[in-house]
Amino acid sequence: MSIKHGLLALLAPGPKYGYQLKAEFEATTGSAWPLNIGQVYSTLQRLEKGGQIEADGVPDDDGRVVYALTPAGREELAGWFHSPIAQESRPRDELAIKLAMAVNTPGVEAREVVQAQRRQAMSSLQSLTRAKASVPDEDLARVMVVDSLIFAVEAEVSWLDRCEARLRNARTAKTPEKEAVQ
Repeated sequence: MSIKHGLLALLAPGPKYGYQLKAEFEATTGSAWPLNIGQVYSTLQRLEKGGQIEADGVPDDDGRVVYALTPAGREELAGWFHSPIAQESRPRDELAIKLAMAVNTPGVEAREVVQAQRRQAMSSLQSLTRAKASVPDEDLARVMVVDSLIFAVEAEVSWLDRCEARLRNARTAKTPEKEAVQ
């Protein structure tokens, strides 16, 4: 998810100021994606330059500028919600790259890399499960985000199991008898 689209979505119900957007973004995502307030304001500036939001009147009594969606912002948001996210447009998977490099790097035991990652993933899974237990069922947005994180970690553990099996099979295929025949 882009920060830009997240902020546009948070502005859809009505005008808000920067820190309010930051807090709502983090609450909605269950703090899975913490934002730096500088990111929020730089994104708001780009959205304002692009005509997707506008400052809604004068700053309030505390000097905060309140932003509102423009028709162009509503159109951008609608397009984002109606467009699926392509798998290939997601960021590169650092773990997949790390394991691919570990397989061919002398002195690195790829199975140890897999096992270390599995330990970390299991720890994350436990933390997420505890976090989910503290989220009320009626907080649907946060429940869905935490569910997504849990499923992603479960998928990672499953993939790590597959990687470890492949590494084990590759080692078995290189037995001394087979190496002598080659």
